Amino acid sequence: MFEILHKQVLAHSIKRWEILAPEVAAKAQPGQFVIIRINEQGERIPLTIADYNRDRGSLTLIFQEVGRSTIEMGRLRAGDKILDLVGPLGQPSKIANYGRVVCIGGGVGIAPIYPITRALKQAGNEIISIIGARSADHLILQREMAEVSDQLYITSDDGSAGQKGFVTDVLQQLLEQGTAIDHIVAIGPLVMMKAVSELSRPYRIKTTVSLNPIMVDGTGMCGACRVAIGSETKFACVDGPEFDGHLVDWEVAQIRSRMFREEEEIAMQHITRGGDCQCHRKE
Repeated sequence: MFEILHKQVLAHSIKRWEILAPEVAAKAQPGQFVIIRINEQGERIPLTIADYNRDRGSLTLIFQEVGRSTIEMGRLRAGDKILDLVGPLGQPSKIANYGRVVCIGGGVGIAPIYPITRALKQAGNEIISIIGARSADHLILQREMAEVSDQLYITSDDGSAGQKGFVTDVLQQLLEQGTAIDHIVAIGPLVMMKAVSELSRPYRIKTTVSLNPIMVDGTGMCGACRVAIGSETKFACVDGPEFDGHLVDWEVAQIRSRMFREEEEIAMQHITRGGDCQCHRKE
């Protein structure tokens, strides 16, 4: 059993847990993820580690309620316990002093980009961060990202926070202005990461993306996250989750992300009819 030490509502449908997992926290690195299962009947859910505190022995996990399993997770409270937590899994982010790095987070992708941005800043890089969401109500970690960035740009689809538009609009402006960029790291929806990669391709700027949205099992056993990276077939969970965005076959990745849509809809029908999880309450 792993206890939820603290729970916070960050934004509309987005929750943050601090969860006690000392053995995982001792080894966690930026870019890695864990697999959780809230109970015996629960789905295995891969979640990128948003932060870790080695002294407290805790992990920070941020998730958005988009399907049955994450909605059930959102019902849990501080003091509740989940059944399984395995990690850290995946390859850590490659942290080096590249020079000037643009870190881009879209939606809940701001959560995993944060520890990577912090590590890149600590490595001596100049950081330009761009974060965006549908609206101000969906935007997270503005303060945290500002603290680890030399410049921070905020966008929202509806203009309720920062610049109206998409994170790619700001990136395009920087590129067209001739801003020297040595490396780009982007995490968010597949369509956003593809757009970032296509923008940077003509400039030949190394662009790293995270394919965590297509992971299922998280250990390479199910094969659901197979993706073409250049001429090779890779597994997002064990070979990644980070890859060169210019080499990703985005069409295959998007097909993978839709593989279980029918099953997800069936699961949502159950929870909307009043299905509940068997969580472990602290008495």
